[in-house]
Amino acid sequence: MSFRLSQRDKDIIAFINQFRAVDRDSLVNLFFKQLKSPVNACNSVMVRLYRLGLIERTQQYSPTVYLPVDAKIKKNSQKILHFLSILAIYKQMCTYSVPKQVIVEDKPTGRKGGIEPDLFCIFKGSPFWIEIQRNQYSEQKMQEKIHLYEEFFFSDEWKALHWQPEDQSPIFPSIILITPVRYAVNSEHIRIIQVASIHELMEKYKNSAKQERQVRPRLSSSNGIKINLT
Repeated sequence: MSFRLSQRDKDIIAFINQFRAVDRDSLVNLFFKQLKSPVNACNSVMVRLYRLGLIERTQQYSPTVYLPVDAKIKKNSQKILHFLSILAIYKQMCTYSVPKQVIVEDKPTGRKGGIEPDLFCIFKGSPFWIEIQRNQYSEQKMQEKIHLYEEFFFSDEWKALHWQPEDQSPIFPSIILITPVRYAVNSEHIRIIQVASIHELMEKYKNSAKQERQVRPRLSSSNGIKINLT
């Protein structure tokens, strides 16, 4: 069968491949909201791409969730909710600034047993590894997770990651824990930020910037870690 894909078609397929599970309403918001009938337009495009065999879908959820054609995820898997939670955080970020260098389920060490953040991105000029805690864990387990980040920090391998800036010193990403529970975890070497949402993160830095009454954008630093969220 001969068919021609539009650039939007290609972008949608690439986005689904990147995030692994994407619900219809997110696609409407990201790719169709400027149209007169965005939901109908999205439905029409997604049915066409599905029939062409370019995407998969599961109707276990409402609205429909779309998956890559080679997804190794069962259509009723709890893993789908995991990927949707990552997408939700990405969408929150997009309301402030579109993240760059986005990596879903990043594995920066390249080996089993290393850190495996749910998301890496450069957001408002600063690199972040994001851990989304959908379940509550023990303090010990969370501190062990932080220790893995510290081990990677001391390895210096992070300095060669492909997204590091070429014109300045390497930056170790700050760790954002998206969690409704505050854990008593700490590190003297890496920055850990615990918030319930990206909205809370932005509010926190907005208030901090007001308190310091700086004319230039707020730039916080600690142990070589820089964050610029204003």
